[in-house]
Amino acid sequence: MINGTAAGGGYELALAADHIMLIDDGASAVSLPELPLLAVLPGTGGLTRVTDKRKVRRDRADVFCTTEEGVKGKRAVDWRLVDEVVPASRLEEAVANRAREFAARSQRPRNGKGIVLAPLKRERSADAVEYSTISVEFQRGARRATVTLRGPDAPPPASAEAMVELGAQFWPLTLARELDDAILDIRANEFDVAAIVFKSSGDPAQVLAYDGFLHANKDHWLAREVTGFWKRALKRIDLTSRSLVTLVEPGSCFAGTLAEVVFASDRSYMLIGQRDGDNKSPAMLTLAQVNFGAYPMANGISRLASRFLAEPAALERARGAIGEMLDAEAAEKLGLVTFAVDDIDWEDEIRVFLEERASFSADALTGLEANLRFGGPETMESKIFARLSAWQNWIFQRPNAVGEEGALKRYGTGQKPAFDTRRV
Repeated sequence: MINGTAAGGGYELALAADHIMLIDDGASAVSLPELPLLAVLPGTGGLTRVTDKRKVRRDRADVFCTTEEGVKGKRAVDWRLVDEVVPASRLEEAVANRAREFAARSQRPRNGKGIVLAPLKRERSADAVEYSTISVEFQRGARRATVTLRGPDAPPPASAEAMVELGAQFWPLTLARELDDAILDIRANEFDVAAIVFKSSGDPAQVLAYDGFLHANKDHWLAREVTGFWKRALKRIDLTSRSLVTLVEPGSCFAGTLAEVVFASDRSYMLIGQRDGDNKSPAMLTLAQVNFGAYPMANGISRLASRFLAEPAALERARGAIGEMLDAEAAEKLGLVTFAVDDIDWEDEIRVFLEERASFSADALTGLEANLRFGGPETMESKIFARLSAWQNWIFQRPNAVGEEGALKRYGTGQKPAFDTRRV
């Protein structure tokens, strides 16, 4: 509900909603004035949501995005910038009616018992963060963070009701929340980290058992929410501007949902057999039905479908291996990992890769990875969060925006910006 002017980020917030109502009072308006006022673009996908989500006609979108004062009333509806305009005298009635209408479509139970999402517990030290299901170790001299995921230490609950009783302690939910938090912590506080290395430990059969439990209870509200949380957490990894590498080692539990971390990585290495003197079981990778559509990327398809864009037969071969415990050579043959490496070469192979990665330009890697991770269909989501984000950041760094005579520097001073008029 917009009462007043929703400009720039305010309108972008509205664009993220499913329904936009605007008060029809002759003054309330929507606008994206960043280009004429600041010489930049709307910073959180406004242009793409106008054209791809709201489906505003191209020429009208051009007028709208270059007009400082924005668009009001009936024109805002006609141009599809809002869904409806409402007189102030009918505001409360209209909002209540829409709320009831949308609530009636919800699949959430009317009298369902919710769960409490208690604050996450973290133990921080100088070079590590410890969660209940995740360990994060920083090697800051090497510009690296190692994230180790721990599999469940107990079987799935006996019923959906028992899952609700566990609440936030239900292992898939705990891990998804902690993984999401760890990735955000690295993104927001560890700017010099060049690469995130993913490892895991645990019983892959238990991981698959939890996947099976969630599938068996897929119509239960909490199972849906947990699956949705994993979908978001995995997209968070996809959209992280760090080089991502997964090491599948003896004792790993990259199976089903956790195998998605392997497929989200820019590179993956899998150890052949066992290490000398190590009694851990050989590294295995196991696929499940969830790897074939339960967790779509921003481009709308699964990570495996994106991996095998030009090889539908390879995707079907992978589907045929669902449930098999795949060793390193079998996983490499199916195209599920980048390299299968023996114990003799393992340490050197990983070290050389990580040292090389840390030596490259951070800016160039961000652009490279944003382009390579999202092959296949282009969606509104992939435009906003993948390639566009890296390209848009370039505009925000240009002298026309942030130079001494740029629009951002001079905005509010009464001085007009001086632009370099050359197109590049």
